[in-house]
Parts: sequence; structure tokens; C-alpha cells
Amino acid sequence: MRVNCGALSESLLESELFGHVRGAFTGAVANRTGRFEAAHTGTIFLDEINSTTHHLQVKLLRVLQEREFERVGDTETIRVDTRVIAASNRDLLDEVAKESFREDLYYRLNVIPILLPPLRSRRDDIPLLVTHFLEFYNEQNDRYVVHIQKEALDALVRYHWPGNVRELQNVVERCIVMAPGDELTLGLLPTSIRGGRSAASVPGRGGDLDSLARDLVEQGLATAPPGDDTLFDRVVSRVERELIAQMLAACGGVQLKAAARLGINRNTLRKKLLEHGLEEGDTS
Repeated sequence: MRVNCGALSESLLESELFGHVRGAFTGAVANRTGRFEAAHTGTIFLDEINSTTHHLQVKLLRVLQEREFERVGDTETIRVDTRVIAASNRDLLDEVAKESFREDLYYRLNVIPILLPPLRSRRDDIPLLVTHFLEFYNEQNDRYVVHIQKEALDALVRYHWPGNVRELQNVVERCIVMAPGDELTLGLLPTSIRGGRSAASVPGRGGDLDSLARDLVEQGLATAPPGDDTLFDRVVSRVERELIAQMLAACGGVQLKAAARLGINRNTLRKKLLEHGLEEGDTS
């Protein structure tokens, strides 16, 4: 059972982890079982645990140490036997030194540490990851991009991936959405990857999207010069609308699920739906 601690506010995350009782807060119309309770005798994965507040860190420490907690708004103590796996995109020792992460919680979590090297240090994994993401996003977007141009794969392997696997994942998804045929080609990749540089090293606004604009012109899908701001805005809007539409379809119209997978909150998604004239679908 996975919980992304960085995707929810403190109050929502507390309810997600520990559950709540009816009337605990506005909108709590029924009792809810938290993830820890649901994971009893199983495993819970806390992603981006460095994003948790001190208040929640205290409650997490108690669960780890005493194996007990109370639902939000309740006084009944619930005991659980749950294996906890936690991940952080920052060095937790650095966070402890900055006093943004509790030292006692760090040492309670640090039983079997696993350091995952950055993607640039394990380039042999890149072809396998690209193949995996192609299969996944082809299915999610109902596409058939099954071939990878050798030059494109070479560029992906050379690039040093400052955003690690998530950056690679996003690049592959973008290529699938924009590919006119069944092949992931070099021309579909951002300029920063073709040249082996990080996006931050590309001067000017939106290096990746400027590259996409050039690609659209080359493919005859846009007619204005790539440097034109109007074209830039159209490209941004087009890609954004397509991604939102595809994600909503993949999630069966459930906004909450689509927003989570897009990495935005539901209110932001609703605004985007109105901006792009998309149907709102399920509001649950």
C-alpha cells in the first residue's frame, strides 16, 4: 500500500494515514479507515517522507515504536502490526541537520537503508526503463509506439538525467503522446536531451517546449516560426490539453485519481478542464 506524503496537505495526509471518525472535521460524514489500519499484517510504503510535518512525524514515530495510534477525532487506540518502507528524494541526514526532520524518527526508520544511485550512474538500466515506460504509456494512452530509433536511444543513454527516473518517465510519455507514427524518434526528444544537456542549461524560456514547437513545424502541424510566443503558448496548451484528456480517460473520468497521477491537486485540474473546454467527468 503506497502513500505519497508530498502530494497531500498535513490534514489530508493525517486522515489518509490514520483514518478519521464521523464529525472529526467539516466534510467527515462517515468513519474512514486509514492506510495504517488497512495495512495491518502487511506493508505500507511512505513515499517522500521528508515532506511530512513535525506533527505527523511525531505520530509516525509512535506507530513505528509503539505500533498504535488513534483515528483523527477519536480516543480509541488502534494497534497494528505493519511493515513500513519509506523513501525520500532528499538526504534525510541533511534534513535532520536543518531540523526539518526529526532525528529520532530518522534512526527509527534507518533499519535497512537502501541507497539508489542516480540514473546517470546506471545507464545500462535506461533501455529497459524506456521499454517499460513505452509499454505502460502505450496502454494508458491507447497508442502503439513500439519501436525506438537507435539515435534516439543513444541520446537517452548519453543524457545525464538530473531528474532521474521521473524525468525519463515524463519524456517517454511526452514522446508517445506526440509521436505521429509507431516509432520513438530523435526528433521527438527535447533539445536538451539531443544535445546531452540538462534542461536548466538550455538558455531562454521553456527549452523543451521550444524544441517541441520546432518538431511540430517540421511535421507540418504548426506554421508559425518556432520562436513566436503565440506558437509557444499554443504548444503548451495543446500538450497540456492532450495529457489531461488522456489521463482522465485512463482514470475512467475520476478527477481525484487523474489529478494524483498528473501531480496536481483536484482544484487545479478542475480549472484546467474549464480552460480547455473538457468535460469534468466524475467529481469523486
